[in-house]
Parts: sequence; C-alpha cells; structure tokens
Amino acid sequence: MSPRITVIGCDGAPLRAEAAAALAAAGTVAGAPRHLDSVTLPPAADRVEIKVLDDALDAVWSAQGQVAVLASGDPGFFGIVRAIRSRGATPAVIPAVSSVALAFARLGLDWDDALVISAHGRDSRRALAAALAHPKAAILTAPGTARQLGDELAAAGRTVYLAERLGTPDERVGELTAKDPAEPNVLIAVDPTASDRDGPGWLAGHAGVPDGWALPESAFEHRDSMITKAEVRALVLARLAPAPGRAIWDIGAGSGSVAVECARFGAWVTAVEKDPEQCAKIRHNAAAHGVQLRVVAGQAPMALAGLPAPDVIFAGGGDNQVLAATIRAGSPPRVVVTLAAVDRVGQVIRALTDMDYRFDGVQLQASRLSGLPGGGHRLAAQNPVFVLWGERR
Repeated sequence: MSPRITVIGCDGAPLRAEAAAALAAAGTVAGAPRHLDSVTLPPAADRVEIKVLDDALDAVWSAQGQVAVLASGDPGFFGIVRAIRSRGATPAVIPAVSSVALAFARLGLDWDDALVISAHGRDSRRALAAALAHPKAAILTAPGTARQLGDELAAAGRTVYLAERLGTPDERVGELTAKDPAEPNVLIAVDPTASDRDGPGWLAGHAGVPDGWALPESAFEHRDSMITKAEVRALVLARLAPAPGRAIWDIGAGSGSVAVECARFGAWVTAVEKDPEQCAKIRHNAAAHGVQLRVVAGQAPMALAGLPAPDVIFAGGGDNQVLAATIRAGSPPRVVVTLAAVDRVGQVIRALTDMDYRFDGVQLQASRLSGLPGGGHRLAAQNPVFVLWGERR
C-alpha cells in the first residue's frame, strides 16, 4: 500500500497556508538537505534526506502516516512527481514557482517562445542540439554539465545567462562569463541575432511541425538545379527522422535544401560545404525559412574536426573515400546517402557493410505533370536517384 504523500514546492518564499498545514501534519518529511533546513519541521517528524532518490523513496514507502516531500519549484515540471507516480502513488501536489519561471522573471524576459530542456540525469548532447536549434532555450542542469553546456552555447554565439540557488539568500542570476566558476541550476541561452516571432504565439516552446515539407525547388535559392529534388527529399527526410534534440550532418550540402528542411523539424543541423557561394546560399535559405543551423565551409572529412558527434549523417553523392572517412569520423547510428550513378551503389553498400551497418535502399524515379500548349498535360520524367540508408548494428 502506498503512503499518503504531499509534494510541496519550495521557491524561497514562505510556504502557503495549504503547504504549511500539510507539512505540520506529516510524520515523515523528505527532501534535499537545503530544503529540509529551510523550513521548521514538526518536532516528532522523521527526517529523510534525498541524496540517492531510490533510497529516499524506499524510506518514504516504509513510513507510517502522512508524508511530506519537499522539492524545488514546481515538482511536477521535470521533478519528483514522476518518480513517485512511477511507484504507483498519486500524490497531492502543492507547487511553487518553477525555477525556469523564476529565472526568466529575474532577467525580465518573456518565455512563452522558449524551449525548456532538462539535462539533469540525461544526455547533455541532446540538450545542446535542441538549444542550438532554437533561438531561446532554458536548460535545467546538473553538476558537471552546466559549465560545458554554457561554454558551447557561448561559442555558438548565444548570450548565456545563469541562475543558481534561486529563492535563497545566495541567489545569483546574470550573464555567464568565461571566468565564471558557477555550476548553475538553470542556463538560459538567447540568440542575439534572432528577431521576435511575428505576433503572439499559440504554442509554448517549439514552433511545432512545419505546415508542409519536401518543399518545391522554387522554395530555395540554388545554382543550376543543383538541389535535391522534392520527391527524393521526401524519402530522405523520412529516413533522417529530424526532430528536436537530434544532431544531423549534411555533407556536401549544396544549396542546403535538406539541411533547412531538417532544421524546420527542430533538428540541429551542421551543413558542410566546400563552395563559398553555396555556403552563402545555405545561409540565405536558412534565413528565408527562419531556422537555425550551422554552416561549415570546408571539405569533409577535414572540416569535421571538433564537431559534436551526429545522430545521423546525410551525404548527397560525393567521393566514396570521402564518404567512408566521414562516417568513421562521425560514427553515427544512421547514414542516408543519395546517388545518381548506378555503378556507385555497390561501392557504397560494401563500404557500409565493412563499417558494420545494415543497409537498405530504393531507386526513385518520378514523373511530374507538365502542361501542353493545348491545355492538356503530359508526364515529364525526372532523373532516377538511388537512396541508400544504413543502420549501425
């Protein structure tokens, strides 16, 4: 039988009457040491310090009578409520102001357009990718992750703010500096070059799935039809599966049509292109579609040095040795390749197999409706393209 649990949020302000009453009635009070020290515990209550969560919850489950659990801010927002419910209990929850809301308030920033990410006990690479792909983000951090995340966001041109020990006498909120030793609870990253979206938003955080994809070639500035055609791009996007928190390398990005479309789904894309004119087109197309991505001017694999590892690599053609070296450099779980030449299909399959990828693929050949002078229509065949993909074993 699960205990009767009330989870009380703490934000540094005096407890509300409802929360104070629940605390006074508790026979067991659990919380982080700083939360337990911030309130007056009932004289006869057992004190359970939350240092290792599972151990603390074991103690809570063995308690008799009512239990109060003290937690930061809004405990239903990336907080302890989920862990309690996973054990079969439905707690009463008395929230305080969340740390994210407090941090934005202290900075005087609106945040209905901010992406809120947790890197606490989670893969910090996904948090970084999601934050870089969005012009405004708040990251809940953990010791050992905040400094590195802050440095990488700053290196990418973001203005980074820190918030630590919110609601306490030691509270500190301000811009993160290179010499700052802090390991803050919350990081807020803002792209200073991004303009506010037009009009009030309707969806907090991410802008949502784009209205359409596999956009026509006319939606992008490109050179001499050097662009992945819409029909091919549709299948490529399905295999790349772009999403927030996913890092994608687009190698030999050309005009950037695939990179931009992936970014429209919220992925963090690095477009690698050796032609400076094409790099300019990628930046123009990204700006035209209002997305964040990174352009690296250079030749793979040399240009890949120092880049965070990708979740997936897309390569539109290119030399087989360059492709193999690129895959080795990134070692992604998934690879997608498009080819125009049939004699290269077997070579790429062998390369994927040698690197321990399971492969599959199709040939796509579309015919588009084309108008005739008399008002009729004909089918205009497009060049066939091979789409191959590999999943690492």
